Amino acid sequence: MEQSTENMGWKTAALLIARFIMAALFAMGLAGKVVMSGMMAAEIAKAGFPFPMLLNWLAALFELGMVLAFLTGAFFREANILGAIYVVFLAFAFHFVSHWTDAEGLNFGAFVSHFPMAAGMLFAAVHGPGRMLVWKKGWLN
Repeated sequence: MEQSTENMGWKTAALLIARFIMAALFAMGLAGKVVMSGMMAAEIAKAGFPFPMLLNWLAALFELGMVLAFLTGAFFREANILGAIYVVFLAFAFHFVSHWTDAEGLNFGAFVSHFPMAAGMLFAAVHGPGRMLVWKKGWLN
């Protein structure tokens, strides 16, 4: 079934907006890891991981790669699959039951919020970056 070109405008716009939103989310995470590296490393150590500062900077590099993948479309499918795994890992490592001691339930909310993001990234991995602003690089195309 062929799509008419009149319907493509809103789909292209929706894909670009979604890509920019996801890039912004990862950019915020990246900024936190750069600007507040000591605090982020302390959270990593508190969760029981070794080499917290190294892990902070590795996470920052990964998040930079995610930003670039969303903005350029390069390695888009691969990045989204890895990103989905990453956010589910973050949910369990930093927001799971052992962290549900706060009175407001913020960690439970943070835990749950990672799964729609992972689902969106898996959906993006399946459907690709769209046809606009795409640098054709990847292994899964």
